Order: sequence, then structure tokens, then C-alpha cells
Amino acid sequence: MLNGATALPQLGVIQALGEDAANFLHNQLTNDVLLLPVGQSRLAAFCSAKGRMQASFVLTKTAPDTVLLVMPLDLLAQTLKRLSMFVLRAKVKLSDASGQWQLRGLLGDSAKASIGEAAPWQTVAPEGAYTVALYPAVVGGVAVPRALCLAPTGLALPASADISPDVWQWAEVMSGVTLLTQPVFEAFVPQMLNYESVGGVNFKKGCYPGQEVVARSQFRGTLKRRTALVRSPVALGAGQEVFTPADPEQACATVVCAAARPDGQGFDALVSGTLESMHTGWRLGQVEGAMLELLPLPYALLEDI
Repeated sequence: MLNGATALPQLGVIQALGEDAANFLHNQLTNDVLLLPVGQSRLAAFCSAKGRMQASFVLTKTAPDTVLLVMPLDLLAQTLKRLSMFVLRAKVKLSDASGQWQLRGLLGDSAKASIGEAAPWQTVAPEGAYTVALYPAVVGGVAVPRALCLAPTGLALPASADISPDVWQWAEVMSGVTLLTQPVFEAFVPQMLNYESVGGVNFKKGCYPGQEVVARSQFRGTLKRRTALVRSPVALGAGQEVFTPADPEQACATVVCAAARPDGQGFDALVSGTLESMHTGWRLGQVEGAMLELLPLPYALLEDI
């Protein structure tokens, strides 16, 4: 079941091309792009001046003057427009290159055959295709390898068993790492999605939009929200509010992404909420709503400083 490949039509690609491509993105995103080696990848976010995430990407440097940003299609057009506003005199051209690339998600043995024992964000790049090791899905205490394959349109890819898009989505939830989508646009600073703990934020790089807010959250102990993995008996979706009986008047958390369990036994989701409410009983939609069961995260959180 958790072995094979699927197309990822929900994702698209922004291309940054030009001698200033890496420097431009370095000044706009939460991660270091300048020191990223050609052929390698990183997770990064694009924030507002208030530090709220407007998009996030798996970015891959395919040449010294070319960086590809893989992201959900529902935010691509507005992100491309927003990033283009900051180009000014930089020698870089931004474009929607989704039609030039085919994107596949790999699970289990199919992923391991491409990435071996590579750590998350390490990239294997044979013959023009780029396969990025993602955080594994942890199921029943077992880590199931996951990978993102980015290949030029028309390039023949190795045969692999098919998995359903729903299984891929569930595996993403179980990895604890997801990309931002439209329903939660500007809902979180990166740490609220645990991005600093999964390689999505570099606190030593230079300035970028929202950098002061992101840094202050980390170094002054003001971070009060985190993302948790939960199980639900009913369907739920990105953007839904979560409440707790301890404070029934206002939402304490927001659903980031969710998926049905392949065994039909409910639904799993990533939910970003206040630390103080996590163990007081999360309820979906209203204080009388379905109870959400808190599950252990598949990775350790970076300690606040």
C-alpha cells in the first residue's frame, strides 16, 4: 500500500533564471539559497512583513543561475506576482514553469530506490531529473521513505507501482511536514508549522521579509503555537477552526492539512494550535465538536532559545 508513485498535479513550479537568481531568492526566503549547492534542495517559506507565511516551497538549484520552486498550484499565481514586485533591478526572471516539469511523489521502496539513505532535502540528480528526499511518513513506529521527483516533461521515468493521490496525501500528513495552501494563507509564522525544526528556516542568514518577527519568536521565547499530529473520527479540512472546553469563546488552533486513513479508520491531520491548549482537549469546529486525539510527532522539535 505504501509503496509506489503518483503524479502530483496539485503542485506547480516557479523558475528563477538569471545571474542574480540565487541572491534574489536568498533575500526573500527564510532559508539560505546562496550557499545551496547546484543539484541540491531545501525547504523555505516566503513571508509577509509581519512574518506570516504567504507560500512555502521545496526549492532546487539546477544551475548556478537557475532555481526551481515547487509549491501548491493554488498559491502559485499570486506568489509569482508578489515575488515579481521585488525584482526591481535584479538580473532575474521569474516565470511559471509548471508545464516544463513533471512531478511525482515516491513512497516506500520506490522512494528508497531513488534516494537510498539520503537525509531529508538531500537530492539525487541523475540524467536531468531531481529526486528530493522528504521527511518519511512514520506509520506504526516504522519510517516509510518519501521523495519528490522533479523531471523535465517528456523524460521517461522508471516504472513504478501506482499509489493513489489520497495515500500520498495521508503519507504527507504522517510525515509532519507540509507545504502551505490557500486556506491557510498568512495564518502562521514558520515556527507555527515547525519549519525551524525540519530545515525550513536559517537563523544565521541575512534579512528577508518578516525576518525580525520570525527571529523574535525564536530567540525571545514568544512562540506560543506549534503544529501537532492528530486523529479525528470525522472528516476535516485545511482552515477549519479547533476549540477547547477550557476557552470555548475563541478558536485555539487551525487545521493545516488532513487526509483519510487508508484503512478507513478515521482521518489524520496536522493542526497548528496554542501550546497551552494542546492537552486540554481539542474539538473540531466548536466546543461540542468531534474530539481530536493527539498523536506523537515523527520528529523532535527544536528547543526555543
